[in-house]
Amino acid sequence: MDKISFLQTPFIQNQSTPKLNAENKVEGLGQMFKQTLEEVQAAQNQSDKLTSELVTGEVQDIHEVMIASQKASLSLQLTVQVRNKVVEAYQEVMRMQL
Repeated sequence: MDKISFLQTPFIQNQSTPKLNAENKVEGLGQMFKQTLEEVQAAQNQSDKLTSELVTGEVQDIHEVMIASQKASLSLQLTVQVRNKVVEAYQEVMRMQL
């Protein structure tokens, strides 16, 4: 396995594909977004917890804290960019003439 595969964001790995039948398409996509947002929130909470523990002296390994902080930051940045693209696509569809 090459080194590039280890650079994937943690909340994208192990994602199951949504159901493909017509009734569950929107529900599957909505559920996927909800799960992803929950994972981003969990990464933020973990980063905050480790930062607090570093300040109080409970954690001695600053590397662990910095890695958690960067994971949370990158996850949030990716989520914001995906949201921006979804909004942009929606606006483009709304501008289309029938």
